[in-house]
Amino acid sequence: MLPLRSLLAAVAAAVLAAACTSTPPPPPQIDATSPAQRMAAVLAAAGVDDKELSVQPLRDPQVDDLRETAAAHREAGDLAAAGEALNQALLQVEDDPGILQERAEIALLQGDWARAETLARKAVALGSRTGPLCRRHWATIEQAHLARAEQENAASAHAQIERCTVPGIIRY
Repeated sequence: MLPLRSLLAAVAAAVLAAACTSTPPPPPQIDATSPAQRMAAVLAAAGVDDKELSVQPLRDPQVDDLRETAAAHREAGDLAAAGEALNQALLQVEDDPGILQERAEIALLQGDWARAETLARKAVALGSRTGPLCRRHWATIEQAHLARAEQENAASAHAQIERCTVPGIIRY
């Protein structure tokens, strides 16, 4: 049996040793949200409300053909071809917020978060500040931030989504 003094010294040493060690920080949370789930969140945020103002630009028929080609490629799962068709459309009308948004969504589906955000921000700067397209811009930006675990920036983008809804004109 150990003398009491030795036993107390051993316990004190064990307590000090335990106090000096630190527990490792928890591992970072891995976001398992797929690009398709992020895209679904963008479309859900856009929504459509028959009671709100929504402005749609006039389209060039050649650009519409490229948009339809891109949509067909996207539907078939060929995101690279869809992106290329939209790139061709942007060469013709580089400042079209709708096409910029469609290209941003392809980038989102490809997991290219930075490009998705850049394109959506350009679309915001050029486009309408109201309606479904505005909400799609900000939801894309939000999802890009969430994918990069930038929670504060994502919350800021989410707040902008709410500002995109403006009631339409009520006529009697």
